Amino acid sequence: MSALPHEKPMPIAAQKIAALLNRARRILFITGAGISADSGLPTYRGLGGLYENDLTAEGIPIEEALSGEMLRQRPEIPWKYMAQIEENCRHAGPNAAHTLIAQWERELPYVMVLTQNIDGLHRAAGSRNVVEIHGDLHRLRCAHCGLRDTAQDFAGRSLPPVCPRCGQAMRPEVVLFGEMLPEAELGRLLTALDTGFDLVFSIGTTSVFPYIAQPVLQAAQAGVPTVEINPRPTYLSARVAYQLPVGAAAALTAIEEARRQMKSA
Repeated sequence: MSALPHEKPMPIAAQKIAALLNRARRILFITGAGISADSGLPTYRGLGGLYENDLTAEGIPIEEALSGEMLRQRPEIPWKYMAQIEENCRHAGPNAAHTLIAQWERELPYVMVLTQNIDGLHRAAGSRNVVEIHGDLHRLRCAHCGLRDTAQDFAGRSLPPVCPRCGQAMRPEVVLFGEMLPEAELGRLLTALDTGFDLVFSIGTTSVFPYIAQPVLQAAQAGVPTVEINPRPTYLSARVAYQLPVGAAAALTAIEEARRQMKSA
């Protein structure tokens, strides 16, 4: 990992990363809950988060409460906590980090976002090439007839929401604990990884899932520049080329400022 001076790490690192960004032809941004922290959203623990204790009010682990099995057996429990997550997401908007990634998608040859987040903020910011590997909380699907719907607000709706076509319960298009990743999104990611990237970012994620950590590790092993942006060290911190121990919005803003200075020089 590149050693960053203690006195002014951000400007020096930002300049180096900005130069890499300007030269790159294919860039992958891997994002987790930390990128949405500047939008006022908590950094979730697992999918559900918001919970400091190991057990929910029902006396069960949050991973069990937000599992596919619980949705089948007692849907009122996962819907209770998904509604709490949606309430936290409802009034949040994209922050500078989301906006800059969307801007770079428009300006640079090829940008892909692989996000664990279910808040939809990358798309709200204007990103289009987004792999939402855990889904989007605001997209609903009827498990009986397959009807798809959107829900910007769960407030005032019966939970679980009822399908307007067949009257059966709908579910959010998110990956609950114990469920498989969506094949279509996983296929898009694998196809892009087969083609390769020449710059890979990991932003605001602890990288505990192998499918989140592996693209970074494989890039690093292949000599592809890698960047981690996270206030706290993670499993990847010692393995990336550049590690910025700050928030996503501050880091990406500094990188963009360095890019502007390079353009005007």
